[in-house]
This record gives sequence, C-alpha cells and structure tokens, in this order.
Amino acid sequence: MASILTVPSRRLDRQRLQDAAFRGTTQLFALGVLVLLGGIVMALAVGAVPAFRRFGWAFLTSDAWNPVTEQFGGLPAIYGTLVTSLIAMLIGIPLAFGIAVFLTELCPPALRRPIGTLIELLAAIPSIIYGIWGLFVLAPVLQLTVQPMLIDILGDLPVIGALFSGPPLGLGVLTAGIILGFMVLPFIAAVVRDVFSTVPAMLRESAYGIGATTAEVVRHIVLPYTRAGVIGGIMLGLGRALGETMAVTFVIGNAHRIKASLLAPGTTISATLANEFTEAVGTLYTSSLIALGFILFVITFIVLAAAKLMLLRLEQEAAK
Repeated sequence: MASILTVPSRRLDRQRLQDAAFRGTTQLFALGVLVLLGGIVMALAVGAVPAFRRFGWAFLTSDAWNPVTEQFGGLPAIYGTLVTSLIAMLIGIPLAFGIAVFLTELCPPALRRPIGTLIELLAAIPSIIYGIWGLFVLAPVLQLTVQPMLIDILGDLPVIGALFSGPPLGLGVLTAGIILGFMVLPFIAAVVRDVFSTVPAMLRESAYGIGATTAEVVRHIVLPYTRAGVIGGIMLGLGRALGETMAVTFVIGNAHRIKASLLAPGTTISATLANEFTEAVGTLYTSSLIALGFILFVITFIVLAAAKLMLLRLEQEAAK
C-alpha cells in the first residue's frame, strides 16, 4: 500500500518542481524585458545629457539645426513626426475598419481567407520598398495630379488653404503621411478583423433577427464588444507610424524647417537619425541626435499610456 501511494506522491512533487521552474523562468524573462527597456532608456538619457545641458528646454522649441555653428533644435523633427503620424491615422483607420467590416460581415466565405492573406502580405513588404515606390511612383502622381488639384480647390480657403499652399513638389509631409497610411493599414486591419471575429455569432444573429442593419450591428454590437482590441490595433499602427524610418526618409524631403503647408518638405525624428547619425561629428551633434531618439521614446510612451488609461476608463464605464 505504501509503495502504491508513493508513486502519485512522487509525481506530484515532480509536477510542483516543474511548475516552480516554469514560473521562475517566465518571471526571469519578464524581468529581462524590463531590464532591457530600462537599459535603453538609461542609455538614451545619458547620451542626451550634453544636448539638454547646452540647450535646455529650448531644444524642444527651437527650429535651428546647424551642425557648423552647433545650434540644434528638435521642433521640426517633432512636428513632422506628429503630423505625418496623424495623416497616417486619418488614412489608415477608416480603410482598416472598412476592410475589417467587409471581411467579417459582408465578404463571401470563399473570399475571406484570400483577401485577408493579401492584406496581411502588405505588412511583410520591407519599408524601403514602400519608400522606393513612394519616390518613383506615388510622388510623381501627386505632383502632377493630386497636389495641383488640392491647391486649386483648397488653396484659397481662409484657414485650410494654408495647409495646401505652395508649389506641388511631390515630396513632402503629405506624401510621407500617405505612405505611412498604407504601411499601418495591414496592421490595424488584421487586428481589427481578428477581434471582430471574436464576437459571438449569437449576438450578431440576435441583432439581425430583430431587424438591425449591418451598420447597426457593427455600431451597437461589434464595436462595444471589441473596443479594447480595436484600440489596441490602432495603437499598434500608431506605434509603427511614429517610428517608421526608411520609407519616410525617401519621400518627406528631409528639410529641417516647419511650414504650414502639408505639401512642403519636412523631416521626422527617425528620418533625421537615419540621415545624420553616421555623419555626426562632435559630442554635441551626436548628443542632439540621441536626444531626438529619447524624445521619440517619450512620445511613444505617452501615447501608449494614454491608450491604456482610455481602456481603463472604458472598462470602468462598462462596469457601471
């Protein structure tokens, strides 16, 4: 009898050891991620100290960028990063929602997998390919057709006209934003489609059974059920837009100045780093570039924190 009871006891002891080892390993991995993140932040902060010590808060508000006189300001790059990301979201989010709704609600079953696979393949295209396509295909089309039309139609309007003034150069902030919109589209569409697919069929069928239209089902059933995942997908796309480098570098014009017109050349933080880091000579020049990287990290962190707070508030409102 004792030997019979010993076998399950040994098995339980072995399982406890395995669970403890698995728990410790996963905790070690999680701690390693935090240590790595902390190391990156520390390296950026230490590298940015000379620039912040020299320029202070003026680094965030100055548009000067002259390596010869060692006058550096990050405002044009910060401005370009935020504006191009905003344009990308204005383009990518509606298209991604339309694709997700079509694939989950309207598309014939035989076409859902092929179309979904094609959308996901867009995410596999290297960013430099997007940049080359934007430089040799999209920019000439915008310069010859779209931008002149925008200037003629919107250029003379009181407020919005300033956004579409100036010559149609093809390259500029608007072109970079359009490229980013295409690049973030597959990420947002794939996540939104997947979370839309998690809605129980009973909820959809019940809504259709009482006479709801497809738009009403999406608005009142699908979106409330999946809002956390939808916001997560949007934040994933926004993170891609904020940090994209090569595609933006090809088409934005790489000019360290701020213009009200979206048709004018500009720059972003990532494009500035890609263009100038290998040519940086001197401690202050290198530190200014590292400071831009640190600012990009802070912007990304603020965006993700705001998204998390938004999700928490939505969960609290849903629990009431």
